Amino acid sequence: MQAITMNYPMHFPVPGMPERGQVLAIGDFDGLHLGHREVVRRAVETARKLRLPAAVMTFHPHPREVLGQQKYVEHLTPLQDKLKLLEDAGIDVAYIVRFDVPFSQISPSQFVEEVLVPMEPSTVVIGFDYRFGHKGGGDADSLCELAAGRFAVEVVRPYRMDGEKVSSTLIRDSLMQGDVSRVSRLLGRDYALSGEVVHGAARGRLIGFPTANIEPDAPYVVPANGVYAVRLEWGGRRYAGVMNIGTKPTFEGDKAKRTLEAHLFDFDSDIYGETVKVEFVAYIRPEQKFASVDDLIAQIRRDAVTARELTGHSPVQEAARLRNGLS
Repeated sequence: MQAITMNYPMHFPVPGMPERGQVLAIGDFDGLHLGHREVVRRAVETARKLRLPAAVMTFHPHPREVLGQQKYVEHLTPLQDKLKLLEDAGIDVAYIVRFDVPFSQISPSQFVEEVLVPMEPSTVVIGFDYRFGHKGGGDADSLCELAAGRFAVEVVRPYRMDGEKVSSTLIRDSLMQGDVSRVSRLLGRDYALSGEVVHGAARGRLIGFPTANIEPDAPYVVPANGVYAVRLEWGGRRYAGVMNIGTKPTFEGDKAKRTLEAHLFDFDSDIYGETVKVEFVAYIRPEQKFASVDDLIAQIRRDAVTARELTGHSPVQEAARLRNGLS
């Protein structure tokens, strides 16, 4: 997939832009959840039928961040993750439009005439609630009107699950509640973040549960404090484990720096300085302060048993894998 950065005002032709037309999906696509994926899928499907490149236009930074909504400083899918997911979905070209104050002030008509029309799309694919132009003045109906027959417009209906519209806001709220199982359903995959393994206080090793302390490498939305069953990807392999997110109140008190610490099962490699990916499988319990270190150790043992079951790495499950030649 080719990634092309664009700044307003755009100067055409843009180097790398397809010369014979394209099918263009437009949206911020933070999270690339099931609703977003349907928009992208429709664009890829239409592009293949027309034998044209499938393209996406997305925006960076998040428009709501630029417009002062601070919770959007953190992302479900920072740019590098979003681009990888788009490539995996079959997108050929990704346009990354820098969203800044001048760009936020152009009218819906300017967006169509100065940005879309010069890109010569055959078809533009949008979600039903897509808004564009100053103060979101443009919508699906006005895009169809402003296109004036110069390109087709496909509008994708809302994607619903359990009676609710799948949205980035719903996913953010679920993460803030620690409900990563629900997030997995809304995304169609486990929620993940990547980061560097850094040195910590080494208390985990002293109590028999060495941990990888992970410093996220981008402004991710981090799930609520608590204990989670996770999978960690490193070196082309995935390892099951249990992760604590929080302030380690048994040792530090509740005002310490928030950390992400993962204890991995059947793992003894030195990965300090390495970049890893963590996938959140399930929430186990809230973070809590224990009366003694022994109480903490006993609880970690119970958490590890639970996490092994949730990730499919219990002794019984491992034995079944070995019997079936799946290890």
